[in-house]
Formats: sequence, structure tokens, C-alpha cells
Amino acid sequence: MNISKEKNAIRIIKANKGIIKANEAIKKHIHPRTLYNLRDKGVLEQMSYGLYKLKQNKVSHPDFVAVALRVPNGVVCLISALAFHNLTTQIPHKIWVAIKRNAYKPRIDYPPISIHQFSAQSFSSGIGKHIFDKIPVKIYNPEKTIVDCFKFRNKIGMNIVLEALAFYKERKKFNPTKLMKYAKICRIENIMKPYIESII
Repeated sequence: MNISKEKNAIRIIKANKGIIKANEAIKKHIHPRTLYNLRDKGVLEQMSYGLYKLKQNKVSHPDFVAVALRVPNGVVCLISALAFHNLTTQIPHKIWVAIKRNAYKPRIDYPPISIHQFSAQSFSSGIGKHIFDKIPVKIYNPEKTIVDCFKFRNKIGMNIVLEALAFYKERKKFNPTKLMKYAKICRIENIMKPYIESII
């Protein structure tokens, strides 16, 4: 009986892109005990609290995927976004996530996250949507990320901000107009302007 339940659970999880939340599993009539049995047998892997994936399912950027599923209204930002866009030598030890100001701050045991609250206009600007193994993940585009780093320079360090700007300048798609557009939205136009003018 248990074997047929496990087979049925695996079939459902496969149809669900190979990843499932515990509450989704219950709605699809998978008993929590079945999830735990599959985890203990090594068929399932726990990505985060209440989030499981089939072990055979190789997920690119698993931490981004876990955060996207656990914080659906969040956007990957700051150092995590810099790393994604190859604009830093830093290796983030946590996922930096933006949420709208006054939104509920989620608590996640794993992966470790750093939550930052953005104003409504700043939060909704410059969002890029990326698909990792059929899971949509929101990450700020390179220009918005650099502007956000300028805004949070006291938190992340000016050396990281200037390194990111230098890396961005080396690209063929260097776009100072786009940078200044986001700087205006984030109300740091006067702070960023001298830095942009010095490298044009």
C-alpha cells in the first residue's frame, strides 16, 4: 500500500516540475508521512522548510528557486543580483531579497536570506524574470542592481559598488541613460551622477 502511495506521490511531484511545497502536496492528497518516507529513502531532497524536490531533478540556482517559491513576492537584489549578472567578485553567503515596504517579512531557515524593504516604485522597477527548471525567479536587471547598491552603499560597502560599476562599464551594453533613469526613481540621482560622468 505504501509503495503505491509513494509511486503516486512521485508521479504528482514529477508533474509539478519536480518540486513541491508540503502544503501543495497535502492538497494533492500526498500524506506528509509519504513525503518524509521518500525523503528518508533519498528519493526526495529537502530544499528548505516545507519545500521538497526529487533528488534526480538537477536544479540550476537551487537557492534562488527555493527563495522564489518561499517568498513569491520577493525579488533577488543587491549582492545576489550582482553575482548573478557577473558584476562582482563577492560570493554571497545568503540570498539578498527585496520586498515592498511594509510587506510581511518572511522567516526562512534555509537558504539564509537578507531581506530589504524598497519603496513601491523602486520595488517594481527593473525586474527581470528568469526561468530556472520551469520555476520563474525575479531578479533585478544589471542597471537597477547597480543603482540599488549605490542606495545601500553604507550596508554593502562602497568598494563593492565601485567594482560593480567598473565591471558594468567594460560591457558593450554600457548604458548610462538607463542607470540614471533608475537613479532618479530611487532618488539618488545627485549621488550617482558624478560617478557616471567620471567613467563616460
